[in-house]
Amino acid sequence: MKTLILASKSPRRRELLAEAGIRHRVVPSRIDETSSYRRPDLVVRELAYKKALSVALKHPGSPVLGSDTVVYCKGEVIGKPDGHRHALRLLRLLNGSWQAVHTGVALVWLEKGVFLAGSDVTRCKARRLPETELKALASKHHDKAGAYAVQDKDDKFIERMEGRYDTVVGLSMNLVRRFLKKAKVN
Repeated sequence: MKTLILASKSPRRRELLAEAGIRHRVVPSRIDETSSYRRPDLVVRELAYKKALSVALKHPGSPVLGSDTVVYCKGEVIGKPDGHRHALRLLRLLNGSWQAVHTGVALVWLEKGVFLAGSDVTRCKARRLPETELKALASKHHDKAGAYAVQDKDDKFIERMEGRYDTVVGLSMNLVRRFLKKAKVN
């Protein structure tokens, strides 16, 4: 059986797969991470699919897993910040607010004609932090949607979650398992 390819360089996604005992190798996608959609569930599905497909085109004999995560708050789709100032703006927007973290997952296996995509959502409530703590947090997580990291023990920004933890971390394992089973990937 071919080894699953993860189309992401995210260490958190690699850890989630490893914890689940899913053997894989990493081949990061290099797509333009822009979407034509405005709805967060469609944005993450489209980007997860584009990531998986871009790698699958180079590895048609292997199953390829793609994923994408965004935060949705106050009508705004929030991805990764592009620097400290942007991270601070995002954290101020999220500060003390409920938000929805959407993660899309796609599995593409060209040789077998497999094209699966879906998304999951978890609601999160951010603590209200003072400006000094927001500024400190804004310098930490430029590689994560929303500029925070629930898996970081020092990051206390999120005080409550309703839904799956792995969705907030960036890979909805319920979707991964369902897609692997449906595609008969061991």
